[in-house]
Amino acid sequence: MNILIVKLSAIGDVIHTLPALNAVRNYYPDANITWLVEEDASTLVQGHKALNRVLVSKRKRWLKALRSLSFLNTSKEVYGFIKALRDTRYDMILDFQALLKSGILIALARGRRKIGFGKGLEHMEHSYIFLNERIPAVDMEIHALSRGMLLIESLGIPGKTIEYKLPVTDSEYDMADELLRQGGVKDGAQVVAINPVAKWGTKLWPAERFAHVADKIIEQYDKEIVFSGAPEDRSFIDQIISNMENRSINLAGKSTLTVLAALYEKSELVISTDTGPMHLAVAVRTPVVALFGPTAPWRTGPYGSLNKVVRVEMACSPCFKRTCETIECMHQIGVHQVMEAVASIVEKMQADGYPPF
Repeated sequence: MNILIVKLSAIGDVIHTLPALNAVRNYYPDANITWLVEEDASTLVQGHKALNRVLVSKRKRWLKALRSLSFLNTSKEVYGFIKALRDTRYDMILDFQALLKSGILIALARGRRKIGFGKGLEHMEHSYIFLNERIPAVDMEIHALSRGMLLIESLGIPGKTIEYKLPVTDSEYDMADELLRQGGVKDGAQVVAINPVAKWGTKLWPAERFAHVADKIIEQYDKEIVFSGAPEDRSFIDQIISNMENRSINLAGKSTLTVLAALYEKSELVISTDTGPMHLAVAVRTPVVALFGPTAPWRTGPYGSLNKVVRVEMACSPCFKRTCETIECMHQIGVHQVMEAVASIVEKMQADGYPPF
């Protein structure tokens, strides 16, 4: 049996689909399973033990080439990708993306059954027209991970077990250790990771408040603080560190996604805005304190009972807007609320028999 899973992006969305992948593999242990993904999130599935093959769409790069009138240089690459997409006739194609960009690729792919949610799912951009089996749409207020599991359950595939099994290698664990050593963290020291930046400006929390939280964790819990982020996040993190009274480490831009997963797995706790690395921490079973403002944590928050969401109830939230004049939903969050969430996780971990925090 040949199965194609279509989940192109983003980081959090791909992570939310990993439990469905593992459930499909468990149900069809001898199947050839391929995942179609975009470049930015591809390292989260390349090398995954449940997969036989990964097809990588470089859509963003190709569109950029088209806009710069240099598309002829990449036309051979695009042709090769389409040829690879069509070189197998799939018994089952599962559309977990439900967007126009996935629908077009599903139309190009050869498949006997093209399955996904039918009309009625919010923001699906009429992608259901490319399917020949349409599962009744579910409520968008259901968590994204659960929506994916409901899709496979509709096909008779059991979807109650949540497993991620990120493809993190021994060498990537070693790289994470080396990054910590280079930052001055002694072997055996306990680390709390903070991921303070997000792509949306409306998801940001003031730098000085992250600084206060970091200092309090160092002083109250005797932990090392490590900041993570993309290369372009270094300046914001430097601003946070400049407001701190204690030492911390800026590792923004110094790791791949899988090395970051290894780093988070070695951490006692991750504090994050609503962004992809937040879900990465969940996938390696590290407790998360997540700061939410313009988005809905019941849809895309950290999955699991050990994690805590810090959010202020406001009439305008969630608005799902990328720009806002005030960003009150984030600015109303106080340092004390974040520290209360940290304390709550520590108490639950101790009650459940975890090692002392």
